[in-house]
Amino acid sequence: MQYKSQAVAKLYFMAAIGLFAGQVLFGLIMGLQYVVGDFLFPAIPFNVARMVHTNLLIVWLLFGFMGGAYYLVPEESETELFSPKLAVALFWIFLIAGALTIVGYLAVPYATLAQMTGNDLLETMGREFLEQPLPTKLGIVVVALAFLFNITMTVLKGKKTAISMVLLLGLWGLAIFFLFSFYNPSNLVKDKFYWWWVVHLWVEGVWELILGSLLAFVLIKVTGVDREVIEKWLYVIVTLTLVTGIIGTGHHYYWIGAPEYWQWWGSVFSALEPIPFFAMTVFAFNMVNRRRREHPNQAATLWALGTAVMSFLGAGVWGFLHTLAPVNYYTHGTQVTAAHGHMAFYGAYAMVVLTIISYAMPIMRGRAANSNRAQVVEMWSFWLMTVSMVFITLFLTAAGILQVWLQRFSSTPIPFMQAQEQISLFYWLREGTGVLFLVGLVLYIVSFFVSGREKTSAA
Repeated sequence: MQYKSQAVAKLYFMAAIGLFAGQVLFGLIMGLQYVVGDFLFPAIPFNVARMVHTNLLIVWLLFGFMGGAYYLVPEESETELFSPKLAVALFWIFLIAGALTIVGYLAVPYATLAQMTGNDLLETMGREFLEQPLPTKLGIVVVALAFLFNITMTVLKGKKTAISMVLLLGLWGLAIFFLFSFYNPSNLVKDKFYWWWVVHLWVEGVWELILGSLLAFVLIKVTGVDREVIEKWLYVIVTLTLVTGIIGTGHHYYWIGAPEYWQWWGSVFSALEPIPFFAMTVFAFNMVNRRRREHPNQAATLWALGTAVMSFLGAGVWGFLHTLAPVNYYTHGTQVTAAHGHMAFYGAYAMVVLTIISYAMPIMRGRAANSNRAQVVEMWSFWLMTVSMVFITLFLTAAGILQVWLQRFSSTPIPFMQAQEQISLFYWLREGTGVLFLVGLVLYIVSFFVSGREKTSAA
């Protein structure tokens, strides 16, 4: 059964894809600046391109999570959304605030932006991923609280399921841990200590709960497997995530001045972090193998399976490669970190948002799935983006290993910029695969406009 208020998710999904395209474009600009240092300088310096690239990543994923919640919760709760009008109003507030912030990054120097937006009143700017001006941070809090009010009230007035409750836990955690972005102590060790309470506990903690609930919802719909079976798997994954993710925060504390015991705690528990991702992979394939029906949206099924595999590889395997303290001592801050970050964010979070969009958008347009022709185009986009990201990760890994050798491990280490020149071939290769990734994203967008024989009933 479909609910009228689920339609608000369409706005969030369209904005998410548009911002995703912007993020990829700025990623390509940055990639070229690695090898052509004055590309677009002084119009778009590297530090500005990096800010826009990473901030767009966060914002488009938040739009995707919010859209996924607005679609999932009414169906799980078996009731209309508490306030569709509030959802639409929050969409425009968030979109306009995000756009103005990006314009601010591009239009004026960052120090000037800090002065213009009241950073002297409460100093929160200047930290990676949390560069947003104070008014933007306050706006995010207001939007998040109003969004959570809307979603929570919907769940409270309707049916409670494991999927909706896990999603709520993840969304509330997202909002609560973001509050640490306002705490910016002058002591650098304390600053980095609590900075990870936002960054790590988002992406390696509460975001994984959102990932698990969205994936479980889609798998129920496309496989027809009993809800009880899927919910048991979800509980296992959530438990593993919280145990390993929270204590695993310690793998960021090795070299920032924190007590020495974090080397042990961080190494042990972060080494266990691939386990929930492996469980998620086994879960997804097990559910598809036990499916009771063939859902017409085969593209959404492919995205769901791809999410499980790529999140395990990116967040699990590539995270484990450099998470132990003796290894991290050499790799920290190199292109090995960038390799892990790219595949982990794409595999875990970008792909699950694309999964829920792939499943939900056709239904909101009045059909169970896109036409066969459209799904073929979408599957091409899946393979182009996913294979491109695998090669981006491999090229960055190779660059990182060579960088560690030349700059940190060799008996005759060379300076940073000389090392960058030595590994420039891998940057060129990364740029080429980045262009292919953009082609894949364009195909994903095009797939929703491809006509053909379609089913008109909603699933």
